[in-house]
Amino acid sequence: MLEMRPDCERCGTDLPADDAGAFICSFECTFCAECADALDDRCPNCGGELMDRPTRAGKALANNPASTERKFKG
Repeated sequence: MLEMRPDCERCGTDLPADDAGAFICSFECTFCAECADALDDRCPNCGGELMDRPTRAGKALANNPASTERKFKG
């Protein structure tokens, strides 16, 4: 199951699990659409391809909450 990280690792933008617009690599490094575009859809951590992260909503989100651990280092 995806961790569904709550923020962009590059700029700190909030990325709620039930909203579209987050991008992840195979290691779940997470970025907003603007940062993913600026990074040419390549993860700066592992070099992997950044892809659209699926959303999680409703009962799925209630039963399997998103992570609250923020990754933005500022």
